[in-house]
Amino acid sequence: MHYTYLSTEELSERIKYDPRTIRECLKDSVLLEGIHYLRPFGRRKILYIWERIEKDMFRSALSPVSERGGPESDGPESERKEHA
Repeated sequence: MHYTYLSTEELSERIKYDPRTIRECLKDSVLLEGIHYLRPFGRRKILYIWERIEKDMFRSALSPVSERGGPESDGPESERKEHA
């Protein structure tokens, strides 16, 4: 499969978030290393994988609030605790 790799600045242009917001708020909370981004050759440079980010953005935008853990529910985390 072909992936589109983006720098933080390129990603910010696509999703309309400030690069600083991506680095400080989204990275490692919403955008996860190994899924949404990688560090080629173990270096400092971060490359975001556009197709995976776009897929997850649409998935979360189209899912009901209760599945995302919104204010009306305890969210999926509480369901896992009940079944454990």
